[in-house]
Amino acid sequence: MPAPTMSHIIGMIALVSLIFILPLFYFRIVDNVTVEMKERELKEVADYVSNSLWSLHILADSANSNILLTKKLELPSSIRGSTYCVEIISDQEGSARYVTAYMRDSSEVSADSLVFPGLTVDNQTGYVIESGEKHVVAGCNLNSTGSYVWLKEELLPIS
Repeated sequence: MPAPTMSHIIGMIALVSLIFILPLFYFRIVDNVTVEMKERELKEVADYVSNSLWSLHILADSANSNILLTKKLELPSSIRGSTYCVEIISDQEGSARYVTAYMRDSSEVSADSLVFPGLTVDNQTGYVIESGEKHVVAGCNLNSTGSYVWLKEELLPIS
């Protein structure tokens, strides 16, 4: 009689411990999936901004004169309910190297997209934007000193 009782007790202990241990692994997996989804969305944003800057540069360069071009970017107001930032990263001389998008509350979650060579960041106009209910404008200014790119945010009009 003690053998069935012991096996029943061992089985119950194993079942109860699984009930308490499995949620720990489940929530870790859910967190990893959420981070991966945020990184993919940030990568899309960074690629979109980088491609837009390059497209503006190509258009300005084909004009063969001093020109200022702007484009309203269609960026999401948040990613997974969190605020994010987009920044043009430059080197010491001001040449744009890449566009990075990162979560404001967690700098570990980020994505980068390379910028084609030949663009200079216009630090006077802007190179960092924060998501939200704003219009985001990318611009390229071509003049005799070079091709300058920038990002600027504008508040949406109150309706």
